[in-house]
Formats: sequence, C-alpha cells, structure tokens
Amino acid sequence: MTIVGCAGSFPGPDSPASCYLIEADGFRLVLDLGNGALGSLQRYCGLDDVDAICLSHQHADHCIDMCAYLVARTHHPQGPRPRLPVYAPANTAERLTRAVGLDPGPGMTEAFDFVTLVPGTMEIGPLRVTTARMNHPVETYAFRLEHAGHVLAYSADTGPCDELPVLASGADLLLCEASFLDGQDLAADLHLTARQAGEHAARAAVGELVLTHLVAWNDPSRTQEEAAGSFGGKLSIAAAGRRRGLGDRY
Repeated sequence: MTIVGCAGSFPGPDSPASCYLIEADGFRLVLDLGNGALGSLQRYCGLDDVDAICLSHQHADHCIDMCAYLVARTHHPQGPRPRLPVYAPANTAERLTRAVGLDPGPGMTEAFDFVTLVPGTMEIGPLRVTTARMNHPVETYAFRLEHAGHVLAYSADTGPCDELPVLASGADLLLCEASFLDGQDLAADLHLTARQAGEHAARAAVGELVLTHLVAWNDPSRTQEEAAGSFGGKLSIAAAGRRRGLGDRY
C-alpha cells in the first residue's frame, strides 16, 4: 500500500486529497483519485500501469482527478489507451462527464469501463473486495481488500456507522477517516472525529489504525492523541508517500 494522498476535503500543503495505490502480484489498484492525486500517483506508478480504480463516492476530493486522467488516457501520443475498469457508485460516469465539461454522450466511458458498486463481495484482479455503504450525505462505499491472508480496510468518508466495524473486523490495518476533533461544531452524519475513529477501530479489533482524511487546519498530534484515547493498538497518522506491505512487522 502506498498513501498517495490523505488530505481531507481539499488538498493540503503536504498532500493531495484521498488516493491510495494497492499492489498485489503485479496488479495495481487505485483507491480514490481526489484533487491533486494524479500528479503524485506518477511517482509510484506509470499511468499506463494502473489495472483498475475504485471510487468510494462522487465528492471531488475522492474522484475529481479522473477528469485529468481522461485527458492522459485519451490523448496519449501512442493513441488512446485501453478502457480501464472503474468501480464506482451509480451515475459516476455521467457526473464526471459533466465535471470535465463534455457534452452528454460517451464522455468518460470512452476511456473507462464503469462498473456500478453495490454492497457485497467481488474479485478485482487477485484481490477479494468487499464493499459496504457508509453514513455520508452521498452514496459512499467502504472497502475491505483481502489477499494472501492479509486484510486492509478503508472507511472512505463516513459519520458514525455500525457497518464499518463489521466490514473492518479483524483487519490487519484500517485506514479510517478522522476529519474532526472533539469540541468542533460537528455536522451530523458527515465525518468521524479522531476519537470516533478509534472507537470504530476498537470495535473491529483491527491490528493497526492509520488515521486519514486529515483536514489541514487540524493539529495532527491532537488527532492522534484523541484517537489513542479510544484505541489502544498500533496507531499512526497517514502521510503522503508512506509505503508498506501488509505482511510487514514493525
């Protein structure tokens, strides 16, 4: 796993918005592609070397760089690249076609083969992928990725949600959003506080919690401290460029 971007809601000074590169047996899956992520992704993976994309939801900080990726795949000097599978909520192709400024028509589907996400389990390359709906204002999916006996769970964006601990149960690592801090004026059913992220991780009994979707105006040390008050396991703050294998032991 490579954390390409972990900034929440908008790119921060040190990170693009949400994007994670998952590699298994030579297969490369991009998990979300938010603002600024396409540029940074090229540090770790050629744009012709991506095998599939999963988009958790249609908010810009998780998918808007698909518009730039369309340009890269359509106007390649060697000709248009083969259509790339994209697993996303319903109507994502239409929404991104409008975002890139194309007239209604083939739009994004000329470069990408969109597959509509529903809760359940499927195979994507060598990965067993399970999805569940999260508690967010738009249709949003969390992901559980399994390979070679290891499990990575990703919350995407969510408010408090009973489905997340079930999806992440026993995961080696949970990438969990921690957008808010205690005491902030919180909107209901939008995001988790760091403390709530820790609570969800504890309920899921995960081996490690990595706090992500970090909003630039929050103090990362306070984010980690508040999560540590509710989760006693291995805990860290996401950072762009951080890479690790799920079999690693630190």
